[in-house]
Amino acid sequence: MPKIQHEGPRTGEHVLSEARGARSREQGVLAEGKHVAGTVLALNATGDYVAVKPGADDGTGEAKAVLYATTDATEAPQPITVHVRACEVHGAALTWPEGADEAAIAAGTNDLVTRGVIVRD
Repeated sequence: MPKIQHEGPRTGEHVLSEARGARSREQGVLAEGKHVAGTVLALNATGDYVAVKPGADDGTGEAKAVLYATTDATEAPQPITVHVRACEVHGAALTWPEGADEAAIAAGTNDLVTRGVIVRD
């Protein structure tokens, strides 16, 4: 029987539209973990990106960006591209942390919208 492999989200698959040039994107550093394209990110105290942590009171509970491409920072921090403004993203293609409930996702979505990252169904 052939082995079935499942492909994760593709680079930029979550993007519905974005501003011309590089206006919607910024460069940053992913501090830790392995995350797929479309992961919702926050900023830690040193200004590096981490997966958003709903309910955290250290700043990492506030959604600030969406990861453009799958990135593995398990061994060391890695450079990344993120969507931070003037774009529309597909809500079903976003990755939220395990255990994030409806209220946490709604709050994170609102955080993104205030930055100009519009989440569409």
